[in-house]
Amino acid sequence: MSENTLKLQVNKLLAALPTSDYERLLPHLKLVSLPTRQVLYEPGEPITHVYFPQNAVVSIVTCMRDGSTMEVGIVSNEGMVGIPIILGSNTTTTKAFVQVAGAGMQIDADVLRTEFNRGGAIQKLLLRYVRAIYTELTQSCACNRLHSLEERLARWLLTVSDRLASEEFPLTQEFIAQMLGVRRSGVTVAASTLSRAGMISYQRGHIKILNREDLEATSCECYRVIQKEFTRLLGNKSRRIGVARTSAALSDRRRHRQ
Repeated sequence: MSENTLKLQVNKLLAALPTSDYERLLPHLKLVSLPTRQVLYEPGEPITHVYFPQNAVVSIVTCMRDGSTMEVGIVSNEGMVGIPIILGSNTTTTKAFVQVAGAGMQIDADVLRTEFNRGGAIQKLLLRYVRAIYTELTQSCACNRLHSLEERLARWLLTVSDRLASEEFPLTQEFIAQMLGVRRSGVTVAASTLSRAGMISYQRGHIKILNREDLEATSCECYRVIQKEFTRLLGNKSRRIGVARTSAALSDRRRHRQ
């Protein structure tokens, strides 16, 4: 994915807001770098900021006493990190950390909570997003129990690809195993199967989707169910160019102040 492509991506939730609502948030939004493995919040710790990723991918994971983890959510430029803030809490039992490095817009949690409680377009949009996430969580629970590792891996790779708007991305098999809650050896076998079939290529922690049509056919039905629900609830309309220019202007203003 080229640098120019990264710069053009904007957060779709922010892009979907009416101009007046977005401009009210704008003074409180800060463009930040999100490096790989950066922790955005920990279980039981206060959530102080909410993030609207642009080209980063964030994993929401459940952590067990023995140190094992299982991914229960994935967020990129379609959504936000910090949902508990708009649901009446400032803590959660999950952990959020950056899976693929990039950038995003950061806002103080109290500011977003206040804006959400005003009602209106911001509240309606974020509640639709929560409904989409609920579908993803429930469908994923069934998927993890009923579908093969090969099907789940195909679904997960397609989801990461969709969120990044790219057919290639940096991911290790060890990391994928942690996210899917399986042994690395299992991921190795499943990835090899997809690779031999010409669907993906994998080399030194870099994955590239070669045949998306076949990968979608290999994926379980859950991929299409979740994708359809996100489109139904959030649609594809956004003021991408306008928000991109505004974000760039915000960044420029802050650089001039330094």
